[in-house]
Amino acid sequence: MSRYDEEAKYDRPKRRTRPRTKDRPTYDDAVIGFVITRDRGRYTTWLEDNTADNAADDAADVDEGRIVTAMKARQLGRKGVIVGDLVKLDGDASGADGTLARIVEVLPRKTLLRRSADDDDPVERPLVANADQLVIVVAVANPEPRTRLIDRFLVAAYDAGMRPLLCLTKTDLADPEPLLSTYRPLGVESVATHQGGDLTELLEQLRGRTSVLVGHSGVGKSTLVNGLVPGADRAIGVVNDVTGRGRHTSTNTVVLRLPGAGWIVDTPGIRSFGLAHVEPDQLINAFGDLADEVADCPRGCTHGSNEPGCALDDAVAAGRIDAERVNSFRRLLASREGRD
Repeated sequence: MSRYDEEAKYDRPKRRTRPRTKDRPTYDDAVIGFVITRDRGRYTTWLEDNTADNAADDAADVDEGRIVTAMKARQLGRKGVIVGDLVKLDGDASGADGTLARIVEVLPRKTLLRRSADDDDPVERPLVANADQLVIVVAVANPEPRTRLIDRFLVAAYDAGMRPLLCLTKTDLADPEPLLSTYRPLGVESVATHQGGDLTELLEQLRGRTSVLVGHSGVGKSTLVNGLVPGADRAIGVVNDVTGRGRHTSTNTVVLRLPGAGWIVDTPGIRSFGLAHVEPDQLINAFGDLADEVADCPRGCTHGSNEPGCALDDAVAAGRIDAERVNSFRRLLASREGRD
């Protein structure tokens, strides 16, 4: 027997495989879902009866819909799916008990609220997709306002292309005017509330929008959510008398339908908000009047208060823009850079 024949008996038989094809499923029959929460690899999505690509915009105008649980399809690989995403669902989207659909595609996001773990970490952490308003919930007392954190929320809103709204709570405990005067030069709109008070003004600001509620623990986010959405039953915590900080009561991000029109996204209390991913030029583009002036800035100018030759200083000296507005903008820059 030849050497070849002797070794051939040890060769493993070749597997019969189907030839690869470049054709991929189109999922023409897939339906569009709106991701409202995530828990351990399972996504809860909302489907309208007349599901369309603009589900996140129009869902609040439709009373009928269904909840569908889904998992991410293998072909998405490491592509993330987050709360607020509009996704294509394949498989059983009936919403019946025990059924599980597959998320086969994430539609392009209109906005993306994101943060980094800290100011030295360039890795972005997406939080909520497709929201158009960031509601910064701040207690005027108990706990005391943290303006640096408020500034960081504002930077994140402008970076994401979202409209910021300042919602002041516990206004029966202290005068909100000092805090409001700090943000008035930036043109940030605000509403004032107190526990047990009328929420009509706030509801009008939320109506027809997808709004993300953010704030550190103890400011009253869960109380607001329970007042705005009957039956929400979000857990309510208390503020520690010693530390002045609240306890995290909301542990996951969830989207809730507002009565009539709109969505609100309740997030866990946040004590830090990294902004390493935000560049100064991204931030100033959110302020049209200031952005128009910096075309004459020296190359590499960050537009901060210590930048020599910054065109913002020349514009203030010439009376074209208000000094307080520039100072407020530079305060946001300082906050982004981790400085008080």
